[in-house]
Amino acid sequence: MPVPVPRQRAIPAVESGQAQAVPAVGGPSEEEAGRRGEQACRNETTVANDAVPSGAHHDARDGAHPRPQDGAHRNTRDEGLDVPPADGVRQGASTAGAGSTGVSAPGVAVAGLTAPGTAAGASGAGAAHTPLTLLLIEDDPTAAPIFRDLPDSDGRPIRVRTARNLTEAERLLTDDVHCILLDIALPVPGRTSAAAGGDELAVLRHVLRLAPRHAVLALTASGDAERGAEAVRVGAQDYLFKDELDGRLLSRAIRYAVERKRSDTAERRLAEGKLRAQENARLERGLLPTPLLEGSPLRFAARYRPGRSRALLGGDFYDTVRTPDGTVHAMIGDVCGHGPDEAALGVELRIAWRALTLAGLCGDQLLNTLQQVLEHERDDDEIFATLCTVDIAPDGRRAGLCLAGHPAPLIARPDRPARLLPYENNGPALGLLPGARWPRMQVELGAEWSLMLYTDGLIEGRIGEGRERLGQDGMVQMIRRQLAEGLTGEALLRAAVSEVRELNGGELTDDVAVVLLDRVP
Repeated sequence: MPVPVPRQRAIPAVESGQAQAVPAVGGPSEEEAGRRGEQACRNETTVANDAVPSGAHHDARDGAHPRPQDGAHRNTRDEGLDVPPADGVRQGASTAGAGSTGVSAPGVAVAGLTAPGTAAGASGAGAAHTPLTLLLIEDDPTAAPIFRDLPDSDGRPIRVRTARNLTEAERLLTDDVHCILLDIALPVPGRTSAAAGGDELAVLRHVLRLAPRHAVLALTASGDAERGAEAVRVGAQDYLFKDELDGRLLSRAIRYAVERKRSDTAERRLAEGKLRAQENARLERGLLPTPLLEGSPLRFAARYRPGRSRALLGGDFYDTVRTPDGTVHAMIGDVCGHGPDEAALGVELRIAWRALTLAGLCGDQLLNTLQQVLEHERDDDEIFATLCTVDIAPDGRRAGLCLAGHPAPLIARPDRPARLLPYENNGPALGLLPGARWPRMQVELGAEWSLMLYTDGLIEGRIGEGRERLGQDGMVQMIRRQLAEGLTGEALLRAAVSEVRELNGGELTDDVAVVLLDRVP
């Protein structure tokens, strides 16, 4: 048949390699980074392991981080969490380099997340590491000395940037910032506390909207545990008392907040991915047909395998219904291409075929109406569909056959080898020729038979490493052999599709649909 060049599917940027990588947790986009980078370089302070002024440290055991009230927040020390010490051990995260699979919740591997301190583009265990970077948003300059001796998990100093207000903080918030330490008593730019509607955490909400991928630690007044716990409920990873900061506790809290944010983000993405996959599976499974054969003595079996990776539905479609007069109508078709657009069009044609068949149409009249549906629903004039329809008489001994550019069905009887039904009057595919005709051929089936309808995905797979295809003749020989081995019904279809895959040397690139109807007296 004449086959036009099918419309090329637009390749998403992710598939073509042109899409930007998902930013690492704890950093804004590269565009934002470029806009803020110059200012950040002027304001960044790399803090060495200098001596801490007297009185700046308090032992964590002396109440530097009291437990919040009502159990609203899990304290890193009180709850016994495995927070990484300063000897380089990091909880639940791989710092071997960007070549690892990423960071996830315990027991869950999530690809595409870069661990804190991992150099972009590095690979292997010896990859260079970048120390943690902290953005301190605090209007009190006397708070800076406490940050002079903050080691990360590998013992290196944590880099600290300071901002007096949110406007300055926004300029310093580049993609290498891992954690934000925020004084939640700061005002929101352009708003007074009264204008904020009495919201004591307005500045925290503003920062969370500004930096949704960053870990945030809230600074609050000593003894105001209730406000700190509320900050955690709003979205902060932890809270600390400003006048009871301890260098060792602060270092642990920063690393804990970064890892907790990373784990929460990984779990959220994993849950969202599972939900989308479940919804897609339910949708596609619901679009597959349920045969309407109640009252018919015929046995039905089907096998469907989409060519798209991880898909349940492709451009192939099929259906079987029994009308009130006892006639069994079967159909199988193939929309050119096997993407989601072709799958949607195939579902529309299948539903239209069922409605028209139940309304009493068949043969040339039915196919002409289906062509009108195709021409109306397709996105491109080059899209077409092949189709094979069979209407089996109530006594099961004869049938009418219409082919619209589709391979002829295969019939198998006990008294003769399997063979193809006649295909001399094969009409054009739907959507190619306006006003085309599709003659209906009468075929004799006999008293006992098996009728197999299939799409070209079953016959176009390669044989071995060469360019040779299985073809219809090869398929007929394969089915004859499998029937001789005693295979029938679902087992026959399963064996046929599996053998075609093996001959192809792996997964088939085209969709495959096979329908089998059996009549046993």
